[in-house]
Amino acid sequence: MALVKAKQIVSSNPVVVFSKSYCPYCTRVKQLLTQLGAKYKAIELDVESDGPQIQEALAEWTGQRTVPNVFVGGKHIGGCDNTMASHGKGELVPLLVDAGAVARAAYRVV
Repeated sequence: MALVKAKQIVSSNPVVVFSKSYCPYCTRVKQLLTQLGAKYKAIELDVESDGPQIQEALAEWTGQRTVPNVFVGGKHIGGCDNTMASHGKGELVPLLVDAGAVARAAYRVV
């Protein structure tokens, strides 16, 4: 059931960050997305009643047990390091644009 929910959330949103409210790496990714002007949905697994089940389902689905667990355009990007590296290589913004999370002319380079 949690896997179905996670996949539904990912397929219904251009960008999803499965997060925990106290996680500094999650905060870093969410701040980057905000600075880029990206529309994203954050699912705080420590707040959701079925958060542990969703996190376990994500581990089965993606092979990644840790948060943040980031999806752009339905594609698993990875965690904080992968997201930051993708941005550093100039790959993140085009993914966000393709996913419809940010307008091509609207993003700012940070």
